[in-house]
Amino acid sequence: MATIQRRGNSYQIKASCGYSVEGKQIMQTMTWKPETGWNEAQIKKELNRAAVLFEQECKLGRITSATKFETFAEKWFAEYAMLSLKPRTIASYEQLTKRIYKAIGYMRLDKITPRHIQKFVLDLCGGERNDSREGKLAPKTVKHHIALISTIYEYAMKQQIVHFNPCKAVTLPRPNQKEREVYTIEEAQKILDLLDGELAKKPEQNHKFVLFFTLAMYSGARRGEILGAEFRDFDFENGIWEIKRSSAWHKKHGMLTDTPKTKASERCIKLPKFLLDMVQQQRKLRDSERDKIGDKWVGQINGINGELVDNDRLFTQWQGKPMFPNSPETFFKRFCERHGLRYVNVHGFRHFAASCMVFAGTDVRTVSSVLGHLNHTKKQQSKKSIIIPSI
Repeated sequence: MATIQRRGNSYQIKASCGYSVEGKQIMQTMTWKPETGWNEAQIKKELNRAAVLFEQECKLGRITSATKFETFAEKWFAEYAMLSLKPRTIASYEQLTKRIYKAIGYMRLDKITPRHIQKFVLDLCGGERNDSREGKLAPKTVKHHIALISTIYEYAMKQQIVHFNPCKAVTLPRPNQKEREVYTIEEAQKILDLLDGELAKKPEQNHKFVLFFTLAMYSGARRGEILGAEFRDFDFENGIWEIKRSSAWHKKHGMLTDTPKTKASERCIKLPKFLLDMVQQQRKLRDSERDKIGDKWVGQINGINGELVDNDRLFTQWQGKPMFPNSPETFFKRFCERHGLRYVNVHGFRHFAASCMVFAGTDVRTVSSVLGHLNHTKKQQSKKSIIIPSI
């Protein structure tokens, strides 16, 4: 039963929340103050009512006065994130916790209010970046921080630890309506012509990069999807590329192989013959490189879920390890500098492919399916081959 102790003009209510795994009783306390003008009978009635309700909350495990936000967030990572989210997503969330823990990690989970979260938003809007790029944090980055806090609170509510998510009452900054940089068809054709020139200069060294950007331009696939491609994913007889994995690198976890971003991202794309011929040529070059270095070649790599699989990657380093995600970007930046071209990042090729399809009269739902977006119908989520319009 809850105990009550008077302390000046207020009362301290103490109740048991059960026992810890070590057998130690867990006690929780709350402070209750009567309204001004109440008589003794009213105070006694309302105080006993508050004590009963508090004890009931304790028995249900909903009182968390001793739990700091950082402590519970780490439980969320262990109990939910590690079981349900992709390693790369977890790694991204871990990056966000640096600012979150500094701002509210020391505070009690049940004492954080919308005002605390709103102040954190304002601090983020004026905060410096933690990378090499200049300027303030983008509104999208601010939104990601608050989204993580909100996700953790939703889990706490599901576990009946708290009753309210303070993030629901917060105002976020407007996103920047920045126009995407996309190459024109004329620029794309010039790039393809110049890439042919790079191929003529150093075919063995440059072929994989020329193939990467040509594939990106024609397929609209994500960078990780292209880097995760394996020779066995290509049906050369029917001209189809099946996208079913993604490759990425993280400072903490190293090279990661995972399923594509969403279920809809697992798709088949029909490619033109010259691109399939380039894939075949890349296989010959890779086999030649493997034969040259002998036992230095990495014969097995980590596949999905970390299982070792035979190395059949299309894009590799010299010794056969999966190519680093920033390698194509580095090649392309230097390529643009040498030829005086406007630089657009790898993701811009994805938007270019979408623009080409729309320009060629492809309906929006089919474009969405080709790009592997989630917002199209169930029927279109099936693995169907889609012809990519020629540039």
